[in-house]
Amino acid sequence: MPAAARRPSAILILTSIVLALTGLFMGLGGALLLGLGGSPYYVVTGIALLATAILVWRGRAAALWLYALILAGTLAWALWEVGFDFWALAPRGDIIAPLGVWLLLPFVANRLEPGRGARAALASAVALAILTLGIALTRHPHSITGVAQEAHMPPGNIAAADWPAYGGTNWGDRFSGLAQITPANVAGLKLVWQFRTGDMKGPNDPAETTDEDTPLKIGHTLYACSPHERLFAIDAATGKLRWKFDPKIEDNSTFQHLTCRGVSYHETTAGATTIDGTPAPADCPRRIFLPTDTGFLYAIDADDGTLCQGFGDHGRVDLKAGSPYQTAGFYEGTSPPAVGRQVIVMGGAVIDNWSNKVPSGAIRAFDVYSGKLLWVFDAGNHDPNEMPSATHQLTAGSPNSWAPAVIDDTLGMVYLPLGEGADDIWGGHRTPDEERYDSALVALDLKTGKLVWSYQNVHHDLWDMDVPAQPSLADVQTAKGVVPAIYVPTKSGNIFVLDRRDGQLIVPAPERPVPQDGAAGDHLAPTQPFSDLSFRPRHKLTGADMWGVTAFDQLVCRIKFHRLKYEGPFTPPSVQGTLVFPGDLGVFEWGGIAIDQSRQIAIANPIGLAFISRLIPRGPRNPAEPAANLPAGTENGVQPMFGTPFGVKIAPFLSPLRIPCLQPPWGSIAAFDLRTNRVIWQHPVGTTRDEKRLPLPFALGMPMLGGPLATAGGVTFLTGTRDSYIRAFDMKTGRELWRDRLPAGGQSTPMTYSVGGRQYIVTVDGGHGSFGTKLGDYIRAYALPDGG
Repeated sequence: MPAAARRPSAILILTSIVLALTGLFMGLGGALLLGLGGSPYYVVTGIALLATAILVWRGRAAALWLYALILAGTLAWALWEVGFDFWALAPRGDIIAPLGVWLLLPFVANRLEPGRGARAALASAVALAILTLGIALTRHPHSITGVAQEAHMPPGNIAAADWPAYGGTNWGDRFSGLAQITPANVAGLKLVWQFRTGDMKGPNDPAETTDEDTPLKIGHTLYACSPHERLFAIDAATGKLRWKFDPKIEDNSTFQHLTCRGVSYHETTAGATTIDGTPAPADCPRRIFLPTDTGFLYAIDADDGTLCQGFGDHGRVDLKAGSPYQTAGFYEGTSPPAVGRQVIVMGGAVIDNWSNKVPSGAIRAFDVYSGKLLWVFDAGNHDPNEMPSATHQLTAGSPNSWAPAVIDDTLGMVYLPLGEGADDIWGGHRTPDEERYDSALVALDLKTGKLVWSYQNVHHDLWDMDVPAQPSLADVQTAKGVVPAIYVPTKSGNIFVLDRRDGQLIVPAPERPVPQDGAAGDHLAPTQPFSDLSFRPRHKLTGADMWGVTAFDQLVCRIKFHRLKYEGPFTPPSVQGTLVFPGDLGVFEWGGIAIDQSRQIAIANPIGLAFISRLIPRGPRNPAEPAANLPAGTENGVQPMFGTPFGVKIAPFLSPLRIPCLQPPWGSIAAFDLRTNRVIWQHPVGTTRDEKRLPLPFALGMPMLGGPLATAGGVTFLTGTRDSYIRAFDMKTGRELWRDRLPAGGQSTPMTYSVGGRQYIVTVDGGHGSFGTKLGDYIRAYALPDGG
């Protein structure tokens, strides 16, 4: 009986069904994509797959010829779109290529009629696909290789045996002069102690319960805080608890955040005076300052954990005082204050996208001894230094400073990164005073709070592009000689480099035109600054940049991309839905960068994720005023932005499998030269091992939160990736030298110190609720056996 007349076998029926379903999905999805202006590949391939399914059903050898053409065409199209990039090629062929192998298997191919050269043609196409993937595996298109060259500059204001401030010192460089741990011996690091705080997320805590702490170390004691702002004094050599202070933060699910990034330290030196010239008080000569998410700042005796009774109201000041609105959880002290010799400067986080009736984001300075309010900088007030009084309240919802600040004691200046005002995504109602310092860096006189200079990173910010990270100070070699600089990492990926004396740009940041089609009632800044030193995306996204674990979800991502409004960076928010890339998580976040001034290099860990910002007009599901049963302070679902014409829904740009739609890498570690402003090396970092939907150790380069630590030994450490590891890298080349598995997410910045001649590396591993990493309560210390 002729093959065409034979009833197809079960294996051919199954194969035909799989081919037909695949073809139907790709054909229909491809037609939709083509109608949106996307690639014709999917609809063409879908039709060809349907034809192949019919031929297989009929037992025709021509099915192999046609499939060889499909596979060869897929390969050519994939290489044309992305070249020899393995992880970009993989989803383009991970359905088509295995089906080709399936068709060649004897129990399938032998059931088809004989066809001259058909099997050879398909086998050749499969072999070519395998060869292509093999070549791609040897390429590293997202890596930059290079070797850092030595410089011979003074080290600057750096940490050494102690780690007395959040960023190491008030310069915020995250660099230590310790050199016991080197590239030659770092692989010998061992866990020497582990401390558990017992502070875990409760049933009534917000989703964004996070452990982002970088501890301090002074003398023989480590000072660490936990999400509920409990403060622990721990023996730095043994990890044993010395004392604990608990401010009794109650569980409250309406808080936007529950986190502690760190605490601050002040020590009274011999002959010290207060800011008004009187002798410093004798009580609490060594004190820890602890901010809380309930809007208080505590002063605690560093020796015994008791409150410093002479500070404020028996050991604390209320950071909400003077604000017109004081709703619980609307003002939170998430980052440690900047502490000078006589003055402590404190910013705080104000709830995003809730309403314009929220606490003030004003920056406050207090006497470090008495807690007396010395000055304010209210960025939304025409006179930012106007003090609160019985007749004047601070400006509601003014731009706030939620990330850590830095101090130059020699210049007598404090540098504060500012975020946006109350409503991030629509700004038609903002006044010139509210816009003036929005998303800017301000340099203030430390004693008076008077503005010295400012620099705005984004004009009329509609994308939540706060200055999110602690800046870093360094003296840098330039063509004009050594200049005292400040490095300002931003969410846009730009790193602005300015003379910290006067705010003049050291690295050019020309203004460039940006998209102008804004939402009703709003307006756009005609230009935005683009620094010559940047990790921002270098090209405008296209459909070819979309990704998926399979060809199926990649197709869905392409369709989603073409349905969104996207005109490149700074595409304005829209009712249609705008693709925001870099997204509001940012290229840089609160972890900042690390700077080795002596070598004139910096270590950075940029990330790249896209978000969708969709404006929601007022209506029954988005009322103009808060309903009685609407929980205040959450970021779930629609963020209401009461007082504006819209609410907003912000979400990561994800595939149906909850994997980023943008192709990897999503995170890397890099070094750049302070003298040339060129990237020396850059490599993707992080694997998918801890991803629920892709739990395999694929080294894609993962998103991360937390900054790098650099050391004089030539080793840099990083823990913030979504896979739970601490990693060590050679600072000259970026080569990974060592890693160790962590018991929970390490979304924090590690630190280092020495005790008894032994260098320790400490990481806080408590996870991050909204980032999706495993929660825990660990503080872990590593060292070389017997000090190396």
